[in-house]
Amino acid sequence: MKRSLRLLPLIALPLFVFSSGLSAQVGQGLIDPNSATEKQLVALDGMTDAIVAKLVKARPFASAVELDAFLGKEGLEAEARKKLYGKAFLHINLNTAKSKEIRLIPGVGRRMAHEFDEYRPWKSFKQFDKEIGKYVSKEEVARLKKYCFIPLDLNKASDADFRTIPGVGKRMAHEFEEYRPWKSKKQFEREIGKYVNEKEVARFWRYMTIK
Repeated sequence: MKRSLRLLPLIALPLFVFSSGLSAQVGQGLIDPNSATEKQLVALDGMTDAIVAKLVKARPFASAVELDAFLGKEGLEAEARKKLYGKAFLHINLNTAKSKEIRLIPGVGRRMAHEFDEYRPWKSFKQFDKEIGKYVSKEEVARLKKYCFIPLDLNKASDADFRTIPGVGKRMAHEFEEYRPWKSKKQFEREIGKYVNEKEVARFWRYMTIK
């Protein structure tokens, strides 16, 4: 029988550092606009208190394209957004992102976007290192990975894998494992909704898959 826990507070800080043995599925090193604190966001180039307040109210954003459209409407020009994305970005799903979304990654053009699509389905970052490493340096591969994620299988991902998701700590990772086997999104919404609000459930689900 599942134990009852009080609603967990939302955890806003992104996670950056993990052991070298981790086979991460979510890129590390950038601020996540869906979970960052207002203090983190307002410190970014081009961001104002007013924009940040609206962003926090509007999130979670479903994609980098959606976020980009929001920032554009708030007055950030294309060059300003590009500069911002050097420090903060909403991870793209390597297996489903369209070219328009992939090309929001600074320095990625039509040709590289095609390579991202060409090697689908992506199963690991080890595969990404190998295939994208045919075209760019190791340093560039490492930079590109920061912007991406490969959906985590709720029934197989490890605690360490789950904790690559921005804002997921040991306690939430445990809950992801506790309710296995997962069978549907509806089940995920019901069970994880016991601990966090509806918006946070949606933010977590974006990184998940069930196989």
